[in-house]
Parts: sequence; C-alpha cells; structure tokens
Amino acid sequence: MTVSLFDSKLFAELFSDSEMAALFSDEAAIAAMLKVEVALAKAQARCGVISQGACRQIAEGLADFAPDPAGLAKDTAAFGVPVPALLKAARVAIGKEGRHFLHWGATSQDIVDTALVLRLREAVGLLEERIGKLLDFMASLASAHAATLMVARSRWQQALPTTLGCKINLWAEPMRRHLVRLTQIKPRLLVVSLGGAVGTLAAMGDKGPEVARQLAAELDLELPTTSWHTQRDGVTELAGWLSMLTGSLGKIGQDLLLMSQSEVAEVRFSSGGGSSTMPQKSNPIGAEVLVTLSRMNAGLVGIIHQSQIQEHERGGSGWMLEWATLPQMVMAAAGAMKHAELLFSYMEVNVQQMRANLDQSNGLVLAEAAVSALAAHMPKPDAQELVKRACLESRRTRAHVIDILSQTVDYSIDWQRLKDCGRYTGIAARQGNYDAEASAES
Repeated sequence: MTVSLFDSKLFAELFSDSEMAALFSDEAAIAAMLKVEVALAKAQARCGVISQGACRQIAEGLADFAPDPAGLAKDTAAFGVPVPALLKAARVAIGKEGRHFLHWGATSQDIVDTALVLRLREAVGLLEERIGKLLDFMASLASAHAATLMVARSRWQQALPTTLGCKINLWAEPMRRHLVRLTQIKPRLLVVSLGGAVGTLAAMGDKGPEVARQLAAELDLELPTTSWHTQRDGVTELAGWLSMLTGSLGKIGQDLLLMSQSEVAEVRFSSGGGSSTMPQKSNPIGAEVLVTLSRMNAGLVGIIHQSQIQEHERGGSGWMLEWATLPQMVMAAAGAMKHAELLFSYMEVNVQQMRANLDQSNGLVLAEAAVSALAAHMPKPDAQELVKRACLESRRTRAHVIDILSQTVDYSIDWQRLKDCGRYTGIAARQGNYDAEASAES
C-alpha cells in the first residue's frame, strides 16, 4: 500500500477520480505556477514596473516550458518551497532582460497560493457540475417513487410509513444547499495572492496595489482587501464545505448500506463487489466508500483548522500542513461524487420488499395514527395508553394493531381506512414530486 490511496496504482480506481487527480499532480502545480509568473509579468508591464520587452521574453520563454518535477526536488527540499527551484530552471529559457525581471517583487507564497486558487477554481467547478448531475438523477428517481411506500425508521426501529421519493428528497436537499454555499464561498476563496515578502508590496513601490489589481484581472480572480499569507479562512471555509459535502454523501451511503442488508433487501446494486469465498454475495462497495471518504474528510477538516495557526505575517509549518491535507480532501470529495453517481445508476429498488417490510409490523407503524383517531373520542393520554397496550398484544399474538383496537373499543372510526398505510404518509408523496420540480427550477 502506498502512503496515499489516491496516488496508489492499486487503489486509485477505487478511491480516486482521474479528472480531479490531474489537477493536483506535480505537473499541474508547476503549470499553474508558471501561468501566475507570466500573468504577473503582464500586470507589471501594464503598470510600468517592468518593460514590455522583459514581459515578452518571460511569456515566450515560459510558453512551452515544462520542467521535470523530479529535477526540482532537491532545491525544493533545500528551500522548503518549489518556487526558487522553478525560477532557477525557468531563467535558462528566458532572455536576459526577462530573466532579470522574472518574479519581480513577489514572494514564493504569492505564486504557490495563487496557483492553488487557479486549480481550486477548476476543482470546485468540477464538483459543482457533478452535484448538478446527481441532483437531476435524484429528482427523476424521487419523482418515479413519489408514492412508493416504505417504512421510515427512527433510532434504528421501524417508526411510520413514508415514501421512497420522500427519502430521496431528504438526501437531495443538503446537496442543493451545498451548491448555494459554494456560490457564497467562491468570492472569498477565488482570490489572487500578491503581497510580497510580508504582505506590504514594498518592492513595487506605489504601483503595487495597481499591479495586484491587474494580476487579478489577468487571472479572472477576486482582489482581496489585504494579504492572506497567514489568514487562511478562505481555504478553511472550503475544507468545511468539502467535509459537509462528503458528509451528506456518507449519510446516503450509510442509508443504502442499511437498506441493502440481506434481512432488509429494499435495494440491491446490480454491480457490486464479489467475495473471495462466498459466491452468493454482491457487496455494496460504492456505498461503503461513501462512508469511508466521509469519515476521512471529517477527520482531515480538523487538520485544516490547525493550519490556521500561523506565525505573524508569514509562516511555514501551518502552510505546509495545508499542502498535506487540502488536496486529499478535494480528492475524497471527487471520489465520493464518482461513487454516488455510479450507485444511483445501478441501484435496483425492491418495491415489493419495501411493502413487505412495512406490513410485517402488523400495524405497529400506525400506532401514532391510531392515537390521533382515538383522541377524537377520549383524552389523548388515555388513547396513548390504550394503543400502547394494543401494541404489546400485537407483539405477543402477531395480530394487527388496528384489528385489536377495533375489537377493544366501540367508536365510530373507519378502521379499514385507518389500516391503510398509504393514507398516513403526510406530505411524503408531495415532497418526492417537489424534489423534481425544485431540481428543474435550479
């Protein structure tokens, strides 16, 4: 096993996502840093900090420059950051004037952080797109099963009748809120970093603020009001969002695991994991991965909060801790989204078994309905006590609770209507259809 499951040739297909992984490769990090260096030169040339000739040499020299990451490793270890090694290699490809003005007035953290933001922009865009697709699929499934009866469970026990459409809607609603949250987070996350050595832009004199504005415009990023070298709340906010996203997916996975147990059998997955010794098994691997990645991100988000504790205007240890943690959180979210899409695509719903599980309680799931019906004829505490005794009798004799009650009291109650589970689902069926409408509107 490798150090990271996401980079493992053995496990990557299970936990990782190739499209997201490409954004967090060494090659992608280097390409993003070079893009920032070129954009910085263009911004500085527009502001008169460096000449147009120097800018042109930088842009042309770095256009096809793609150094081997391994060749930068030794100097990266020496400097504690890859930028000095990258600049050393890049200057060889740049003309004399451009070589002199490359990286003028910036600090390594400006380049690394802005390059990270560029890749995070692509990453959250990818997640946003996938959440939208998942919501469309869930909306369609919820609408199809808006009236599919099943038992709702409370504290691991059968509770009341509901519908599968309602349950799916409950899974989907947090995902919609995550999209709203992401829209709110983006202006605080997708910001340029240009502060120079300690965030004062002193090396560029009075032109520093305008260079920062031009750099933000060049990269289509927001312009922060101050340097954020040691103010990591934007990254931390994203980490919290990633943990909430995988947490919502993990909840879906947990429900599906419980629903797919042999004794419950309400759902089955046409594509699952086989057993090395038991040929009858089809293990719900995708649902298990959702739970695993959810718990992983729930732990990693605490490390990101630790990385907020940084020293004065520039720090190192907290920043490095972020490097080690945030990419894993993004990868976990992407892997979870991949499995969620696959799970719903090959999930088989056993409508008959859902109804059978509902009926096997012999009316215990209608106890609340019975109390409400009886409370129209007697004090509610008395109705509750009467129904409680009927439930005990039902468990002992396996007789239906409503039949027991109908033989116990002589009230004008439509017992057959009360016995119909489909009449005690409240707004469940409507919520399933509402889910489809809300998804279409969004």
